[in-house]
Amino acid sequence: MEKALIGKKVGMTQIFDNEGKVIPVTVIEVGPCTVTQIKTVEQDGYQAVQLGFGDVKERKLTKPELGKFTKTKLTPKKYLREFRVDSVEGLNVGDELKADVFAVGDKVDIQGTSKGKGFQGVIKRHGQSRGPMGHGSMYHRRPGSMGPTSTPGRVFPGKNLPGHMGDVTVTIQNLEVIKVDLDKNAILVKGSVPGAKGAILKIKSSVKA
Repeated sequence: MEKALIGKKVGMTQIFDNEGKVIPVTVIEVGPCTVTQIKTVEQDGYQAVQLGFGDVKERKLTKPELGKFTKTKLTPKKYLREFRVDSVEGLNVGDELKADVFAVGDKVDIQGTSKGKGFQGVIKRHGQSRGPMGHGSMYHRRPGSMGPTSTPGRVFPGKNLPGHMGDVTVTIQNLEVIKVDLDKNAILVKGSVPGAKGAILKIKSSVKA
């Protein structure tokens, strides 16, 4: 079965390997995650496991959300994420998954929401070059030509223009697990992951390892 957990980004730091080389790592608090639902081909048309992470007060949930946990007699969870898996054998509702799901050397894909950067121009958003900065230039940070005029008389789809940047779902693939800390229920992965500190992440075995 694929390995999967919900985690919270704590921040970045660096550690040294046995050869004294610096490795930039991201610290992720993983779980404990509770199995809140198991989906099967017979009942749902596909196989998946739903995990819950982070306790939440009952008054902060809607009645349908609370009813889900009341039915399964589980402690209400703030975050629910679903993972498609090839097999759900050995998993039961109520099982608790911790950091030891992963081992040093595992390759994982991590999905999260990138930092929002608001409304940005084409230079920051698309990496375009600016015009000359002399006063007579009259052209500094504008998007450039919009395209033909009378024919076809419109801007073609896909034109790089200013707009909202960031705050989108991003997946970083093939990150290596450098360390597993069972006492603090955390894992250290090499490199950066999407989102700001405190961002909720989906961590799953890499599909391209």
